[in-house]
Amino acid sequence: MLIQDKIAAFIVIFIWGINFYFMKLAVAEVDPMLLGFLRFSMVLLPAIFFIKKPNIKWKWLLLYGFIGNFAQFAFMFSAIALDLPTSLASLVVQSQAFFSVLIAAFVLGERARKNEWIAMIIAAVGLLLIALGQTYSHVPLIGLLMVLGSALSWAIGNIIVKKIGKTHPLGLVLWGNLLTPFWFLLFSLYQHGAPHVASSLQLLSWKGWLSSAFLAYFATLIGYGLWVYLLAKYSAGKITPLSLWVPVVSMIFAFLLLHETLNSWQLSGSAVIMLGLFIHLFGQKIAFFKTNRPLDTHKKG
Repeated sequence: MLIQDKIAAFIVIFIWGINFYFMKLAVAEVDPMLLGFLRFSMVLLPAIFFIKKPNIKWKWLLLYGFIGNFAQFAFMFSAIALDLPTSLASLVVQSQAFFSVLIAAFVLGERARKNEWIAMIIAAVGLLLIALGQTYSHVPLIGLLMVLGSALSWAIGNIIVKKIGKTHPLGLVLWGNLLTPFWFLLFSLYQHGAPHVASSLQLLSWKGWLSSAFLAYFATLIGYGLWVYLLAKYSAGKITPLSLWVPVVSMIFAFLLLHETLNSWQLSGSAVIMLGLFIHLFGQKIAFFKTNRPLDTHKKG
C-alpha cells in the first residue's frame, strides 16, 4: 500500500473512531432526533447541488435513506443519549457484519461460510456477556438493544445497496437521504413540539454546531469518500479488516476524554466480540492455508 493510501486509511479509522465522542457531545445539547436533522441537513447542503442524482429508482433511494440512515442513527443517537458508553456502542454496532450475512443468506440466497457461522455464535456469546454486564451497570438494557437496532438497520441498508448494484457512492448517500432530515425533524416535533425544537436550535452552543458538522462533513462525506477510494483501489480483504481498529480508537478516546469505564462483564464481552469479528474477517483465509498447503513432492529415500 502506498504511503498516501496508508495515511488515508489512518484518517478514516481516526475519524470513525472519534465519531462517537462527537455524538456524545451533541446529544448533551439536543435531542437525538434533532441531532439527526442537523447532521443530514448538513450532509445534503451544499453538496447536493454539485453531485448528480444517480440512475436509481426513487423507491430504492428513499428506502435506503429511511432504513440505512434514518433508522440506523435514530437508534444510535438515542442509545448514546441514554448514556450508553460510546466504547460499547462503537463495538456492538459492528455486529452489522453478522446481521448482513444472515439477511443475505435468507433474502438473497447467499451461502454463509463456516467461519462466518462460528463468528456469529461467538459474537452472540459476547453480546450475552455484555447484556449481563448491563445488569450491574447504571445504563438501562434498552440502550444496548437500541445499538443492536442500529446495527440491524445498517445491515438492511447494506442489502438494499446490494440490490441497487454498482452506483456512485456519494450520489447514493446524498440523494438517498433527501428526505432523511424531514423524518428526523418530524419525530422531534412529535416528541417535543415546535417551541422546544426552535429553542434548542437557538441555544445550541458552538460545541453542538461543531459536533453536528463533524458528523456530517467528516464522518459521512470525508470518511465514506476515502473508504470508497480505498476499496476501489485495493481488494476488500485488504481494506475491510481495518474497521476492526475503529472500536479500539473509540475506546481509547472514551477513556481519555469521557472517562468511561467498563465492568469486567462488559470487558469480557467486548473481547469475545472482537474475537468473533477477527474470525469473521480472517477465518476463511486461515482455513485456506491450513487445508490447501502445497504437496511435498520431495520424497525421502
